[in-house]
Amino acid sequence: MAKKPLNIVMFAIDSLWADHMSCYGYHRLTTPHIDKFAKSGVLFERTYSPHIPTTPAYATMLTGMDCFSTQVVALRHKGGLTDRVATLPEILREAGYETTCIGFRGNPSSRGFDNYIDYEGWHPDPTGKAPKAENLNRVAIPELERLAKGDSPFFLFMRHMDPHSPYLPPEPFDTLFYSGDPCNPNVDTMRPVLAFKPFADYFKSWMPEGITDAEYVIAQYDGAIAYMDACIQRILTRIDELGLADNTLVIINSDHGETLMDHECYFDHHGLYECTLHVPLIMRLPGVLPAGVRVPGINLHQDLVPTILELVGVKTDRQFDGRSLLPLIHGERTANYTDFYITEATWMRKHGWRTPEWKLIVALEPDFHFKPEVELYNLILDPGETVNLADKEPGIVAALRKRMEDWIAKREKETGLTNPMMTNLQWHGLNRGPFTSSQEAYDNLYIGSLSHARNLQQKK
Repeated sequence: MAKKPLNIVMFAIDSLWADHMSCYGYHRLTTPHIDKFAKSGVLFERTYSPHIPTTPAYATMLTGMDCFSTQVVALRHKGGLTDRVATLPEILREAGYETTCIGFRGNPSSRGFDNYIDYEGWHPDPTGKAPKAENLNRVAIPELERLAKGDSPFFLFMRHMDPHSPYLPPEPFDTLFYSGDPCNPNVDTMRPVLAFKPFADYFKSWMPEGITDAEYVIAQYDGAIAYMDACIQRILTRIDELGLADNTLVIINSDHGETLMDHECYFDHHGLYECTLHVPLIMRLPGVLPAGVRVPGINLHQDLVPTILELVGVKTDRQFDGRSLLPLIHGERTANYTDFYITEATWMRKHGWRTPEWKLIVALEPDFHFKPEVELYNLILDPGETVNLADKEPGIVAALRKRMEDWIAKREKETGLTNPMMTNLQWHGLNRGPFTSSQEAYDNLYIGSLSHARNLQQKK
């Protein structure tokens, strides 16, 4: 009997910082079900999102190509994804797959799915809570059941929004990690957050009135992860019940992390710090992938597509910028990269170079946090990136800058295209050129209410 083609189910979780998952060593038990899932598959300890935020991250994740190939670096990318690249659903369609995208309609990086299904992943319900994952499950489980009845193999892609702000998990997850008073008058950790004009109205639109304790907000983020973890288990259970487990590649990953209170980039996902770059990647395919393996080597979003295609046996003539992860899984290679180029165009436009020891961040225009133009961190001695060594280590800055610039020149020559970080000059969606000062950026960038923030993200 011929072997049935393999299905693919991907949980793509927006704003999930790997360091806040218990299977990645977090002190709170935020992901008990995903922890169990990881023991049946392969967990990659050092997966990084090189292109921040959502739109460029998914462009790389779903094409196997870097930003030079996709030409996507900005959240509000104008136009569609270039025809020079193919998306994973487009490649799978050629191989006879039916593909469905849940929760990511209209984004340039979601091009090529056969079916698009929406759900409410932003606004709270009448209780003031946002049951995002249950809203997703209500449409995802019937679609999973429909696809399972079909004659074709399928790719079901689900964009989870729970860890993305607003962090409003329903009961009991809202109090799972916090029992105090979020408005305690003796605590003042929210003062700088609510004083940051570009975000203040947005935070006030969903945080408790009079909030003083930032730990409460972090606990809501963790509670949202735990809530989503329970809802993901419901879909994993349904996969088992439908008899799909042994014939389905299941992937859990994320587009980028979350800053929370780190680096004064309050409760968002901009900046090129580790909290934004370090994302989870866990894969399970019984009988093909080993169970309970943890892979320590560095890998990037662009490695996912070539890995998926190799695992499900789909051949393509396309060449990818990424590399298969199977040699790392089998111990044939220690890492896919030693150092790599990083970019960000969310509320700031920066790029940089990351090595195992050092991270260089260079501002391409002044940012609204009034940060220095050049930042340098020793990731071994200062993993929290708290001490900027740029002024003390000019030689290292110069060496890393040369490596970054040499890489840019190499990729521009290979692709015949200009580095998109230098051409996306209206990344902020204001129909104007780069900011000339941090004060100008601070005065003009405004996140606004919950509805306004949602519209900003959807205005590509």
